[in-house]
Amino acid sequence: MRHLRLAIVGFGTVGRWLASAIHRRGQHMESEYGVAVVLVAVANRRHGFISRDSGFDVPSLLEWAADGRPLREYPGARWFETARAGLVQTKCDVMAEASGTNPREPEPALSHIRQALHAGTHVITSSKGACAAAGLELLALARQHGVECRMESTVMSGTPVLSTIRDGLAGARPVALRGILNGTANYILTLMAQGLEYAAALADAQARGYAEPDPTDDVDGHDAVAKIRILAAIAFGQSVALDQVFRRGIADVGPATAQRAVRDQGRIKLLATIRLRREDRSDEGASSIETRVEPLALPLTDPLSRVDGVMNAITLETDTVREVTIIGPGAGQEQAGQGLFSDLVAIARGLAVAR
Repeated sequence: MRHLRLAIVGFGTVGRWLASAIHRRGQHMESEYGVAVVLVAVANRRHGFISRDSGFDVPSLLEWAADGRPLREYPGARWFETARAGLVQTKCDVMAEASGTNPREPEPALSHIRQALHAGTHVITSSKGACAAAGLELLALARQHGVECRMESTVMSGTPVLSTIRDGLAGARPVALRGILNGTANYILTLMAQGLEYAAALADAQARGYAEPDPTDDVDGHDAVAKIRILAAIAFGQSVALDQVFRRGIADVGPATAQRAVRDQGRIKLLATIRLRREDRSDEGASSIETRVEPLALPLTDPLSRVDGVMNAITLETDTVREVTIIGPGAGQEQAGQGLFSDLVAIARGLAVAR
């Protein structure tokens, strides 16, 4: 039996869901892959980093965190003021980075990920900002040190998009990608197609908890921009700077525009797109891409036009498979936790094969 020592940096709702899943599914992983996951460290920004070489009792640690008690007071654990300091002093095989999901802020997650990869530690992460800012760099750094950097939950949470691109479509050359990557914006546009004005639709989304009190990242397209930058790295092997993505949000979409699309047998969607430039489509070598996030009217014959509410979807076009569309939930603590857990299982499976 191989022991896989795990540190979770970001022990909020997503990090705790991951810990719970490890506890619930531990026996399955042991019997299926011969790998026992041992949680040896957790951290949050408020209370610092704690570790225990022999591993934590997950149920008691989860109860402690749920009660809001400071991590530094957890009995029998070593405490460090910062995650960076704790990671230096803690031996772990995998670090789960779930400390931040702000699409425009890569830190502190980016520093944690770089530190772990340099130390030869596998990384699984839900931190969109870090992966958007440096996705290609992190993948190269992982290869350099012989470990994996996996980021499934950064794009559509637990819906398997990145693994489909990396594994299911391995060997296919992507030509274009189109996606509905923000559930909040999609929910608002769905209500507008039913006749609500933007302000009323936004208020409804906030009342249901789909939109934050400050919805800027969702409605202005920043969240979708971060995800399209991650997809550019994974699917196209391209690093895209923030100012290289054309961005237009949905705040200026009026009810007349939304209703006109309905009358024309279509729907307005906040669409994120990546396309090879036309002159590069037959080139097997280096190619350039165009990236955009903008509200567009899609005909009802387009499968993305019928993706409503808080659901997300991606349509990927390749040189060998004309179009593949993946539809599923794109947010939520359980979904984001599942994305992390699936990446952890993928690493465990790889270790089992390597033995």
